[in-house]
Amino acid sequence: MKSRMETTEIVVGLDIGTTKVCAVVGEVDADGITILGVGNVPCRGLRKGVVSNIDWTVRSISEAIEAAQTMAGVEIRTVYAGVAGSHIRCHGSDGVAAISGGEVTRLDVERVLEGARAIPVDADRQILHVLPREFTVDNQDGIRDPVGMSGVRLGTKVNLITAATSCVQNVVRCAERCGLTVADVVLEPVASAESVLSEDEKEIGVALIDVGGGTTDLLLYVDGGIAHASVIPAGGNNVTADIAAGLRTPMGEAERLKRNFGCALGRMVGDDEEIEVPGVGGHPPRRTARRVLSDIIEPRVEEIFAVIRKRIEDTGLLEQLSAGAVLTGGGVLMEGMTEFAEEILGMPVRLGVPVGVRGITQLVAGPQYATGVGLVQYGANALAQARALTPVPPEVTRIDARRDRIVKEPRRELQEEMRIETKSGGRFWSWLRAAF
Repeated sequence: MKSRMETTEIVVGLDIGTTKVCAVVGEVDADGITILGVGNVPCRGLRKGVVSNIDWTVRSISEAIEAAQTMAGVEIRTVYAGVAGSHIRCHGSDGVAAISGGEVTRLDVERVLEGARAIPVDADRQILHVLPREFTVDNQDGIRDPVGMSGVRLGTKVNLITAATSCVQNVVRCAERCGLTVADVVLEPVASAESVLSEDEKEIGVALIDVGGGTTDLLLYVDGGIAHASVIPAGGNNVTADIAAGLRTPMGEAERLKRNFGCALGRMVGDDEEIEVPGVGGHPPRRTARRVLSDIIEPRVEEIFAVIRKRIEDTGLLEQLSAGAVLTGGGVLMEGMTEFAEEILGMPVRLGVPVGVRGITQLVAGPQYATGVGLVQYGANALAQARALTPVPPEVTRIDARRDRIVKEPRRELQEEMRIETKSGGRFWSWLRAAF
């Protein structure tokens, strides 16, 4: 049997958001993913999902990694980093490749995906993901996993996710200045989908809406594959700014009021409820109706969801989202968000929290941790795919007739070395017995 060190891997997801940096440490083994540690610190170095201050971002990343290392008891060197922002684009592409050997292998799938990504892109942009929607083998279409099928021609339809090269490089540079190696840069809604969506939802059609501090990410799944991805440059920070201006209170206090007393749907607030609003610039605090706070929040939330519905309608996929929508991200931690989203989007809506992991799950049991946990799950899947493509060392297979079972033997060179060592050992013991 293999030792524990040989059968487990440590995978770290680094969610660099507009309002926080979250590092999630997971241990991956044959039984799944175990969450070992979490580091979560505020961040002021990003604006609308894009790095705007390198030093502030580096400081937040260092603090989050240090906290996660202390909790998990491991040393973090490699991370999977998330990226977002309005610079994200989604394009469709096709690829075709010949099937070598008459049967589709993983290498054939990799070749056809490489062909699909061979399209011209602007010099200042790069391809983040090649997301297959379906495969075709000869004349048969609608195939999800073609490995093992017979044919001569393999085709695919994919969605290419592209990002501004400078924005991606800034994320990588911040991580490297903290002494980290970035294994991959992942679009944040793709990571969130790994942790909050079920395979059934992806199959019958679902919209993932990730409301962050600076951006709102939209991801549409149809027939098991990603059909659309886009980013809206508005999020929870816009709501906080409206509260600060409307109630004349500092931004920090506005965020606290939003978290503790905010409601996206005004009619859910009682007329007799009151809150205390801290003053700004030395002014004393004052009491006001909670309905006033809700009246400030509701128009901004309505605007965000209205833009999302317009994006979905423009894709022509609204009728195919039978599973409705899933809300996740720290921006949905307000009373009335799911009810208001159902009214505007016209579809069933649920709150998405990370699932499919073990360990200290109580620390990641909120929608604000969906991206961090999803990055760990994305990294675990990437490691599994890499192992599947790694060639197995050559072995000789023989049948042991005495026990009627198949035995894996080492290569002949290794057997020869073992035979020589055995002979040498035999001569040594003969000399020892003769001498004594």
